[in-house]
Amino acid sequence: MGLSGTTSPHVGNLSFMKSIHLGENKFHGGIPQEVGLLFRLRFLNMSNNNLKGEIPVNLSWCSELRVVDLISNQLEGKVPNELGSLKKLVAIYLNENNLTGEIPRSLGNASSMTELALAYNHLNGNLPKELGLLKSLSWIIVGVNDLVGHIPPSVFNISTLTSFVAVENRLQGKLPANIGLALPNLEELELGGNQFHGNIPTSITNASKLQFLDLSQNKFEGQVPTNLGDLPNLLGLNLAMNLLGSSSAGDLSFLPSLTNCSRLHTLDFPLNHFGGELPKNIGNLSLQLTYLHMGYNNISGTIPIGFGNLVNLNILSMPQNSFTGGIPGDFPKLQKLQALDLAESKLSGQILSTLCNITSLYYVDLSKNSLEGNITRFLENCKNLGQLSLSWNNFNGSISAHIFGSYFSLISLDLSHNSLIGSLPSEVGKLEGLNELDISYNNLHGEIPGTLGDCSSLEELYMQGNFFQGTIPIHLASLKGIQKLDLSSNNLTGPIPQGLEKLMFLKYLNISVNDLNGEVPTEGVFRNASQISLAGNRKLCGGIPQLRGSDFNDLVSICYWI
Repeated sequence: MGLSGTTSPHVGNLSFMKSIHLGENKFHGGIPQEVGLLFRLRFLNMSNNNLKGEIPVNLSWCSELRVVDLISNQLEGKVPNELGSLKKLVAIYLNENNLTGEIPRSLGNASSMTELALAYNHLNGNLPKELGLLKSLSWIIVGVNDLVGHIPPSVFNISTLTSFVAVENRLQGKLPANIGLALPNLEELELGGNQFHGNIPTSITNASKLQFLDLSQNKFEGQVPTNLGDLPNLLGLNLAMNLLGSSSAGDLSFLPSLTNCSRLHTLDFPLNHFGGELPKNIGNLSLQLTYLHMGYNNISGTIPIGFGNLVNLNILSMPQNSFTGGIPGDFPKLQKLQALDLAESKLSGQILSTLCNITSLYYVDLSKNSLEGNITRFLENCKNLGQLSLSWNNFNGSISAHIFGSYFSLISLDLSHNSLIGSLPSEVGKLEGLNELDISYNNLHGEIPGTLGDCSSLEELYMQGNFFQGTIPIHLASLKGIQKLDLSSNNLTGPIPQGLEKLMFLKYLNISVNDLNGEVPTEGVFRNASQISLAGNRKLCGGIPQLRGSDFNDLVSICYWI
């Protein structure tokens, strides 16, 4: 509604008031104590404002109160113990505030409570066992706090519970073996970012209504239950960053059962100890799947044909595994794919030139593999990419000039550590949105094109370890936002352009191991010896005194001109 100002204490005079709905405004200040005088009040909604101060203790005088919604304010202090005396209270929503202290045990007396939401605060202590007294409770939302200790057994016996979200706390212990039997109505179980350990109970599948299961960032170990396919409503499964698997065959035996989860859209199990090969029927996973992340494991064997069936995939991430063979030929069928990460996965063979026929593809990382072939044939099809890394492979050939004319959205290009030849085309200057360019450690030669100065968004430029010759273009001084520049280990000659000292954001400059001459500037980045490297240029002179230490004993203090 766009209302602003403070809430008048005269609101307490409105004795017949049953509902206050002032959410999504710009109210500031505190909640008046006089609200406690509204003994007929049933609904209090002041969510999404800028309220500060403490929650009035005398809200407990509002004996008819059903709902307290103060989400997304700046309230502080403790959750009032007195709220537990409200026998008709159905829901408390206090998410996204600055509340501290423990969750009151007295809330177990609010016998009508069905929904308790306290996430995104600074609450500490244990989850009260008294919550188990609330036999109609369906929501416990306490994520992103500082809760500690074990979850009380009484909480795991609230059979009406549908959502239990306690992510990013410091809770610990094991999940009870009968969790799925004790919580048969569970739809959402999110315990990621805690310190739970032990096995994932197989009984979890008895909670057949389960839609979201997040056990990520804990210390769960052993094998994943192979009966997860008995969860027909499963939408999201997150097992990332645990100790699951044993780097051996059979670790991925839970995947075939997931083909029965026809509504699954998110599958996330990176950073575990999964080994073995991907099942041949992985392409039979849900057609609704949009996110699949299995990186940082020890999965081996070839990537099977079938991924192309997952036509709604937006993100496919499989880095740092131990695959053999190449990229499957059906990957180009993934026409909705936006991000593909196969970095450091021991892939080999030719890169698929048709991969970039996926017009939605924005992010590709194929670095640190053994892929080979002519890079131009691949690059000329990648017209919609924003970030591309092909570094640390065996690509060869030259960088064709015409490919730069189509890369309007490119912000990061990394072709380093390959075997590229030829020169860097002057058309590179058309990449006006480019933030980072890395072509280091190839076999490139010729002069550095001055048109690089037209890449007005460039922040990092790495060209070291090539055979570039000629002078450092004065137009590089046009890169007003450049922060890191490395031209070392080339065959550059001539003076250091004076304009480089005017680049106010430049914090790292390496032009060592060339054949530069003349006077070293003394302003800008050149005023800090720890931010520049000039070694190996015996014809340079001058500069600040700190440059003439042991590492720069070939830099003379006085420049002589004949």
